[in-house]
Amino acid sequence: MTINGSLAYIGRNTLLFLAATGRIVLFVWNTLRHCVAGPFYWRELVSALVQIGWLSLPVVGLTALFTGGALALQIYAGGARFNAEAIVPSIVSIGMARELGPVLGGLMVAARVASSVAAEIGTMKVTEQIDALVTLSTDPMKYLTVPRVVAATLCVPLLVGVGDAIGIMGGYLVGTTRLGFNEVVYLKNTIDFLQTWDILSGMIKGAVFGFIIALMGCFYGMNSGRGAQGVGTATKSAVVTASVLILVANYILTEVFFTA
Repeated sequence: MTINGSLAYIGRNTLLFLAATGRIVLFVWNTLRHCVAGPFYWRELVSALVQIGWLSLPVVGLTALFTGGALALQIYAGGARFNAEAIVPSIVSIGMARELGPVLGGLMVAARVASSVAAEIGTMKVTEQIDALVTLSTDPMKYLTVPRVVAATLCVPLLVGVGDAIGIMGGYLVGTTRLGFNEVVYLKNTIDFLQTWDILSGMIKGAVFGFIIALMGCFYGMNSGRGAQGVGTATKSAVVTASVLILVANYILTEVFFTA
């Protein structure tokens, strides 16, 4: 490839990236604008709360349980090199509340919810159901996007809180049954070192992650190509983009929350 060809390739892809970013920004703006203006479709909101929140609880709970247990084992093995095994309860609780709970919970919900939302809305577009909503004087943004975005923003922080508790319990079970910790001492160290801000910061992250997850699912569903291939591409793009944005947002929020 010549230099001119390389520059043309870079420039073309840069323009495509900027165009996609602009479409996402406009979609975010329209979503926020519709969130504060009626009408509101409460039945759709309740259905989205059940689909995103309640039905995601098993996978988030199992992920947190085994993550907390594995974290306890790893910290104990690392702490044993410095005769610091006693730090296991505090590090497990802080690590789950600040980082692993929100991030792993967000990624699991992204895999489940972003894909299903993108596939559902993409199929509606392919089968012209979205055009039918417009014909019936129903705004697709208000009917399809707003309930899912609001539901995810409300549900994911709760899922993160539940996941934190289950993850800490997983560390407690491993610590007391496999590593020889005293039950009372383990719980006391967990309570003494875990602060309110550790929990709240993780739940704030969960709200941001939930917004990203639902937004990406709706965006790629609304912009799905025609046919089965278009829906499949939209589903894949929604999960990948949501996962990457969750990791980026996690770093930014961690800088904001915990850097003096």
